[in-house]
Amino acid sequence: MDLFSWQLGLPSTALSLAFGYLLGSIPFGLILTRMAGLGDVRKIGSGNIGATNVLRTGNKKLAAATLLLDALKGTAAAAIASLWGVEAGIAAGLAAFLGHLYPVWLGFKGGKGVATYIGVLLGLVPWMVLVFAAVWLAIAKISRYSSLSALVATAVIPVVLYATGHEKVALLFAVMTLITWVKHRANIQRLIAGTESRIGDKG
Repeated sequence: MDLFSWQLGLPSTALSLAFGYLLGSIPFGLILTRMAGLGDVRKIGSGNIGATNVLRTGNKKLAAATLLLDALKGTAAAAIASLWGVEAGIAAGLAAFLGHLYPVWLGFKGGKGVATYIGVLLGLVPWMVLVFAAVWLAIAKISRYSSLSALVATAVIPVVLYATGHEKVALLFAVMTLITWVKHRANIQRLIAGTESRIGDKG
């Protein structure tokens, strides 16, 4: 397989991108917190719409629901588009991920993308979610840093995908990993400085 060849036609690619972006840009964190009467989640904590910030409202069930829905929108985009071929799934998965990060409805200010990253992975190569989970849990147990666990897991995924013959999907996740690291640059700075919050820390 030529890693950089692209057989999907322009109309199908554009349709896959549009479909994925529309699904990915649904701001579940904002919708759920408003429905629960907790106001605008963008006005607390980090100001983003992801599950971590929703957790800062003190509602764990709402945060879990946000995490699940943010993942499943990536899964739905990638899995449904994949019915027309892996390249359609790749295009839709990337667009869903970007839609979560940069939703047009919210001035292109969304979440950090880890849940949607996992969801796209589930939609394209389901068993790889177990690899992500294993790496995340191992790093979390050693370091107690959630952010570090996610960063290491996202770095491992493209390598394992490539090694197991999923070259084009590996390229997709290499791009998504790079973007994820950029979105987590503040966390990386805190990790280097030793000021990042650990799992279980209060306040």
